[in-house]
Amino acid sequence: MPVSLRDKVVLVIGASSGIGRACASLFAAEGARVMAAARRENRLTDLRDEMQRAGHSISISVADAANASDIDKLVAHTQATLGTIDFLIYVSGTNVPNRALTRLDLQTWEKVVNVNLNGAYYATQAVLPSMREARGGYLIYVSSISGLVPDISGAAYQAAKRGVLGLAHAVRVEEKENGIRTCVICPGLVDTEILENRPVKPSAEVMSRALQAEDIAEAILAVAKLPERAVVPEMQILPTYL
Repeated sequence: MPVSLRDKVVLVIGASSGIGRACASLFAAEGARVMAAARRENRLTDLRDEMQRAGHSISISVADAANASDIDKLVAHTQATLGTIDFLIYVSGTNVPNRALTRLDLQTWEKVVNVNLNGAYYATQAVLPSMREARGGYLIYVSSISGLVPDISGAAYQAAKRGVLGLAHAVRVEEKENGIRTCVICPGLVDTEILENRPVKPSAEVMSRALQAEDIAEAILAVAKLPERAVVPEMQILPTYL
């Protein structure tokens, strides 16, 4: 039987659009105490207003996932206002059009790796102390199928997404005795804003068969509802055309 998420504290980083926004909405609808964080305050405000109209409460906080100080402050604020964090959902991600090695420079490399990988590490380190003390917690990371299968998404993106897999699995192995679980989700093509950063956009036919942000959020919700005796270390979610 699925575990109730009512009154569980959920921190979603990368909640202003796409998968993160869908996650924040679904968890709030389940009765969880959600802190939705991202850089774009206007998007977060829209999300909060939409959830209020639907009869669900949600908290918001502006933070840059690539800034360690921002993440430390975000976690402290979440704990002070909502309580000990039960679930961290790290969804922040980015890519760039000029991703080929012939165009990749240090600044671009650092931008992609900072958001996709370093931010996940900052968030992990910030929430682990309280989870260890509570003897429980679930860290759910959104990586990409590009973290598993070589493709043309670019060296920086693939390296960062593979790094998220390594981070998640290392945390699980090291922290399982503290009751801490991890899951890393590896989606295929999802219809989100990150596609705007592709050098060539997918065709309308391909997009009509792409996954939706809600599909990934539903999978994350199902993982979160598992009893504490169960863990899903890694999950691939692909469009059926592949």
